[in-house]
Amino acid sequence: MNLKDKVIMITGSSRGIGRATALRFAKEGAKIIVDYHISEFEPDAEENAKKVIEEIKKIGSDSIMIRCDVSEEKEVKSMVDKAVKKFGRIDILVNNAGIVYDIPLFDKTLEQWKRVLDVNLIGVFLCSKYVSKQMLKQGSGAIINISSTNGIGANSPFSADYDASKAGVISLTKNLAEELAPNIRVNAIAPGWINTEMNSKLPEDFVKEETGKIFLKRFAKPEEIASVVAFLASDDASFMTGSIVVVDGGYK
Repeated sequence: MNLKDKVIMITGSSRGIGRATALRFAKEGAKIIVDYHISEFEPDAEENAKKVIEEIKKIGSDSIMIRCDVSEEKEVKSMVDKAVKKFGRIDILVNNAGIVYDIPLFDKTLEQWKRVLDVNLIGVFLCSKYVSKQMLKQGSGAIINISSTNGIGANSPFSADYDASKAGVISLTKNLAEELAPNIRVNAIAPGWINTEMNSKLPEDFVKEETGKIFLKRFAKPEEIASVVAFLASDDASFMTGSIVVVDGGYK
């Protein structure tokens, strides 16, 4: 896929899809910026990030871990500056960081709504803004945003804020693709159900019901999403920008 020595920044890469993506790129010979943030959703994020770094080093690739809340502009700018200081460039940005509060719609507080939008949508804007400045200096780059099938069709009132944020990511992807063309490609992936920590506490009967709606009769592995990220980041996808790639195993 011609990703050797490419510099990849992956937000929310201490676990889940982000971790799988970091390891996939490392196997391709890329250099990885592992972003993590300690929060109520992942209190052990720093330890998890250290484990990812260790795995990357075992593979034989170079990496750096940076603590950053992607919803905070100063932190995002600092993360980008540190990454460029370390590696001299950023070739690929994967906007993966995301959160969800799985509680009834009207039980959600205004603060929870704002937090979901801040991380899932504003974070994509901020990281894309500051990383694209570096990419424009280089004359090339690729941005891959992790949206969700929830952003295409609402899944449940329990995830209304999450659905809205992921629909926003799809819209933002198309706008970024136009704004940053022709030198920077911007695409998004809309995964369906994935076996990640975020989905690990779903009720057993709900998982069974949802699995029955998937043509392939299972949830995806994070590595299967990482493979699509790697494709979109590579020259194999050189004529793709503004695209939304659905990866849901077939869902009805």
